[in-house]
Amino acid sequence: MARRRADPGAIALVLLALVVAALAGSWIWARFSRTSGIAARRTARIVRVQVLNGSGEPGIGVRVAAVLREGGFRVVDVRNADRPDYFASLVVGRSADLSNAREVAHYLGGPPLVLQRWDSGIADVSVLIGSDRSRLRLEP
Repeated sequence: MARRRADPGAIALVLLALVVAALAGSWIWARFSRTSGIAARRTARIVRVQVLNGSGEPGIGVRVAAVLREGGFRVVDVRNADRPDYFASLVVGRSADLSNAREVAHYLGGPPLVLQRWDSGIADVSVLIGSDRSRLRLEP
């Protein structure tokens, strides 16, 4: 009885279909997984974040803190800022290395980033919420 040889074109087509399926699955996982994006890449260090509500809107600090926690950041303090009439939201880096602050700013949709060296012993990064809070990403 003679054995049939597999068609090389059919084998190549099956392998191509498997590669496409793997790439599609990977894209779906990265797009819709709760641990996608920045939080998935940050496994070695934990960023401690302080949230200051300077917008005058009650509860917005808690909402921003929830979004940050969902992104894998450790929120260590949520409170009102020194005044309730800040216009601009911004991310404040507390050390010379701004990588943590950049990460938080990117996750929140890109508010301005400033450096203010101050070792509070509590947070690596502060988020000041101003009345332009609609520019922040408030969905986890």
